[in-house]
Amino acid sequence: MVVVAFVHPDLGIGGAERLVVDAALALKTRGHKVHIFTAHHDSSHCFQETKDGSITVTCKGDWLPRHLFGYFYALFAYIRMIYVALYLVLFSKYQADVVFCDQISACIPVLKLSKAKILFYCHFPDQLLTKRQSFAKKLYRAPLDWLEEKSTGMADCVLVNSNFTAQTFFRTFTSLTNTNPRVLYPSLNFKAYDAEIDLCDSIEGIPSIAKVVFLSINRFERKKNLQLALKALENLKSKISSEEWKTTHLVMAGGYDERVAENKEHYLELLDFAKENNISDHVTLIRSFSDQEKLTLFARSSCLIYTPTNEHFGIVPIEAMYMRRPVIAVNTGGPLETVLHEETGYLCEPNEEAFSDAMRNVIKESDIVETFGKRGRQHVISNFSFDAFSENLDKIVKNLQNYESSVMVSSVMWSILILVAVIVILFWLFK
Repeated sequence: MVVVAFVHPDLGIGGAERLVVDAALALKTRGHKVHIFTAHHDSSHCFQETKDGSITVTCKGDWLPRHLFGYFYALFAYIRMIYVALYLVLFSKYQADVVFCDQISACIPVLKLSKAKILFYCHFPDQLLTKRQSFAKKLYRAPLDWLEEKSTGMADCVLVNSNFTAQTFFRTFTSLTNTNPRVLYPSLNFKAYDAEIDLCDSIEGIPSIAKVVFLSINRFERKKNLQLALKALENLKSKISSEEWKTTHLVMAGGYDERVAENKEHYLELLDFAKENNISDHVTLIRSFSDQEKLTLFARSSCLIYTPTNEHFGIVPIEAMYMRRPVIAVNTGGPLETVLHEETGYLCEPNEEAFSDAMRNVIKESDIVETFGKRGRQHVISNFSFDAFSENLDKIVKNLQNYESSVMVSSVMWSILILVAVIVILFWLFK
């Protein structure tokens, strides 16, 4: 048995959080001891397994601010993650053999103060998730980017979620030539998707006359390019008959956190766009949802619309295909490794013309949903099973437990420096 601690910044309901929960479940089913440490965990905005006791969660550091007057989100995310790591190493009685951390690598030097081996799961380089449009922003991000690269290189093992992310990793972290990240695709726990679905349950906002329902599931963030789905729907109107248009509907469901200003702003932007383009009657926006509600949405829908460009992996297309739903996605990033063009869905250029053409095919060719759906489910079962994911992660963790780290001396030095920096910052903020 390996004792594994998971360190994650915010245990909400996003794709990264789903992977962390699945990884914990996978190791638990293999007989290992698991425990998640996080800076934020809200029982009303989390996955069921972290709420019902399936996975033990300890939340520390939620009292720390997430920003300063709407600025420095990344800095405070780093501070909160480092604080969680400090708690695990210095104050927790949980003695981990392996620590699985993800998203923010800045905590790794602190984790290196323990005897645990460090596994870092790189969903995508953090420095690529924000724009640098001003000199001040570039100046602010420079030390954070440097810290991300140096601390990532201190992990004993680095995993990535796709070949696309692996290629991006090498292009971004040019000094980590000796690091060889392994691809570990996220998976689905099929049992969670095989639950009974009451199709009699109505979904508020979806008219009963809707025959073809397109579904978009993504956080309400501008980088997810959700407006593309609305533009495609508006463009679709001229490509189908008036009777077909009457029975066509788009549902946009996504993660929504009241603490995040962008979630609230972008939700209103999407509502305004739909109104301005006279498609409001054909659009329903749903802010957050339970696991059961997500299954109902898949069952009620005909096809998934997935709009992010250069998405690192994207678990939602996997979910949709397992639920026998075709996927229309952008032809970049993770979907290139998960969606089979014209077999389980369509890979399109990121514009409304290409997306609306694919949507028209779904409406006009009545057998696409069934045919693509069957292929999609088999594709997921063959390539993204929870059993395969569990077996691979089990081997990685066991091998890592016996791994002789080569960065212990330098990591202690950096740990001390970062520890001092955190203490100074916290003193300045709360003096």
